[in-house]
Amino acid sequence: MGKPTGFIEYDRELPGKRPVEERLRHYNEFVERYSDEKLNQQSARCMNCGVPFCHHGCPLGNVIPEFNDAVYRQDWKEAYDILISTNNFPEFTGRICPAPCETACVLGINRPAVAIEEIEKHIIEIAFDKGFVQPKKINVRSGRKVAVIGSGPAGLAAAAQLNYAGHTVTVFERDDAPGGLLRYGIPDFKLEKWVVDRRIKLMEEEGVIFKCHANVGVNIPVNELLREFNAIVLAGGSTVPRDLPVPGRNLKGVHFAMDFLKQNNKRVAGKDMLANPDIESNVLPEEVMASGKAVVVIGGGDTGSDCVGTSNRHGAVSVMQFELMPKPPADRTTSMPWPTYPMVLKTTSSHEEGADRLWAVATKEFIGDENGNLTALKVVDLEWKIVDDKPAAFVERENSERLIPCQLALLAMGFVHPLHTGLVNDLGINLDDRGNVQASPTEYRTSISKIFTAGDMRRGQSLVVWAISEGRECARKVDEFLNNGVSVLETKDLMLQLKAI
Repeated sequence: MGKPTGFIEYDRELPGKRPVEERLRHYNEFVERYSDEKLNQQSARCMNCGVPFCHHGCPLGNVIPEFNDAVYRQDWKEAYDILISTNNFPEFTGRICPAPCETACVLGINRPAVAIEEIEKHIIEIAFDKGFVQPKKINVRSGRKVAVIGSGPAGLAAAAQLNYAGHTVTVFERDDAPGGLLRYGIPDFKLEKWVVDRRIKLMEEEGVIFKCHANVGVNIPVNELLREFNAIVLAGGSTVPRDLPVPGRNLKGVHFAMDFLKQNNKRVAGKDMLANPDIESNVLPEEVMASGKAVVVIGGGDTGSDCVGTSNRHGAVSVMQFELMPKPPADRTTSMPWPTYPMVLKTTSSHEEGADRLWAVATKEFIGDENGNLTALKVVDLEWKIVDDKPAAFVERENSERLIPCQLALLAMGFVHPLHTGLVNDLGINLDDRGNVQASPTEYRTSISKIFTAGDMRRGQSLVVWAISEGRECARKVDEFLNNGVSVLETKDLMLQLKAI
């Protein structure tokens, strides 16, 4: 590595953030860039360990020590070439990935891990600044056509890889613009949409075709795609939210988190989210705002955190976040040894901006007034039985039931499976016992030979980095299918082997 003693000389430092009072006034990203000196120091902390577990902590198999070394030497072209060899969209993962690579960093055994995610973001942004990121010229077309349904990270990764393999790729997106959850799930203060637009424009210049307002199984017949395309990739995500069927669920003021977040992203983009009815239900949505309300977010994950940050920017009078599970520990326990991904306490930038967090709390009932408006939540504390350092079962704590004032409750408890009505039911493909599209974990092929699937639609709700990995691996299997068992696309494992030579 560039500086063998760097991990001894320098401590982990993350870039600065704009002050809370300033960033609450807008929806722009607020994490600043490293200075050249700080970026050099942070890359120098990579310690050239004998077995770089960060490779395997990353679902994409990013070749991390090598790009850290290139950053230290300020060879930005080499750093970019190494990074893009395994990751189609480092500008996304560098902003919104929970960085499992860092939890597997060898330095992290007894010191703070290398700031891999921030270094990754700096590499790609510097590459764009210096003009290294250019459309790839596809010299030979195979004459085969592939339809990718869904333009989230899995669909985009599959489309990009299949296009590089020479196939003609059309991406079908049911919304008004490509990006899936990147566009209408992740708030702008974490991922500004010009970042998504920049990548979509590049893919279009490389030959990928995007068709929006194209809801396959609703306004585009499934049989039409089966006739026109040699292969189909289903990458529609896991979009059916987990509900909370307790008394009062239908009161005005109880909404799914994703409805709230999607509306706000459209609002920030200057789009009227009430102008067009939902393409499936033909019902005009209700505008959901947190302004002047006591907000309770039910669900302690990243989606819930995004609701916290958005509610604070709306001007909520108070924001509270519930989690059914007990409060996690601050550090690893014996049940989560290195290099596994630890379930420790996570405090996001949205939490820093203001929120009361309650753990081991269950919502028993939504309480409303005579006009059907939500006014409070009836909640109860839980006592968890811990087995092997893990919560195993709970009972309600006696005499802990109480009312919490609330005018807006946002359900952020995750997603159960992809939407079945329309596309999935029309195809008649097999589902697994969780309601996801059934496919081999290594072949990505569904019960219909020419139809493949990737991302959350296959594996269930997961991370953006896993979606990109799935899209890439699925594309290789589609390429093999179209080329009689031979693919020009490299596997993640092969890339690691090549970089290790």
